[in-house]
Amino acid sequence: MLSCPDRKGIVAEVSGLLARQGANVTAAAQFSDPALRHFFVRYEVETAAGEASAESLERGLAEGLSDLLSQPDAQLTVRRADHRPRVALLASKASHCLVEVLQRWRTGELPCDIVCVVANHPHIEEFAGWFKVPFHHVPFPPGDKAASFDRVEALLKEYAIDVTVLARFMQIIPDAFAEAHVGRMINIHHSFLPSFIGARPYEQAHARGVKLVGATCHYVTPELDEGPIIDQEVVRISHRDTPADLRRKGRICEREALARGLRLHLEDRVFVHGNRTVVFD
Repeated sequence: MLSCPDRKGIVAEVSGLLARQGANVTAAAQFSDPALRHFFVRYEVETAAGEASAESLERGLAEGLSDLLSQPDAQLTVRRADHRPRVALLASKASHCLVEVLQRWRTGELPCDIVCVVANHPHIEEFAGWFKVPFHHVPFPPGDKAASFDRVEALLKEYAIDVTVLARFMQIIPDAFAEAHVGRMINIHHSFLPSFIGARPYEQAHARGVKLVGATCHYVTPELDEGPIIDQEVVRISHRDTPADLRRKGRICEREALARGLRLHLEDRVFVHGNRTVVFD
């Protein structure tokens, strides 16, 4: 993955560097943002046994593209295709998003290792047990949430977590906690952001009389529900639907958007640039 200020000849340069290191390009996707004058490219490459490793490819690319990579907002990432990030799932009372992610992981759809589930409701242990994933109950009493977040942070460090997924974890993330996990913490919000942020979005949508409700998978930032959006899903509703109907229909969107957004992140298909994303699906 390479993102950098745009100019002519970048594709030729990268392709040539890869070829000279013995790498064969098997898939490529690119996008040039004319408004930002920024370029994004994602290659999938293969090398023969005994030839270039991921580490040597990264070194060769970094050296050959040093002029580009020295510019502001330039970034290069090289990762092996068999890389499996370590994932933690955080949940509260609702279990539908948690179980959806666990089921897709168990069936091999999500290329990761889910190594723990943390929840502030003890009944979630049953669902973690279905998939034989270690469970930790961390209460969040109203007057001492800072200590609870400290405990969660300690668990993430203990398990060496790469990606934290908020699977309907209904706690406001402190700024420092969010900053410590920028680009590595994914949330599912039960509305089509930027509409109806915060609590009770389905009730807000019903009061507004909208004809579509949805869900948004996004990265967590200190700004509540305003992080870069990875994926969204919607469903049509009607004037006959009650807030309970909206919640029922919206759960389908929540499950799909979270699982799809997480897969895109795990497969390194998401570029974050400012508060926007470029997603090569």
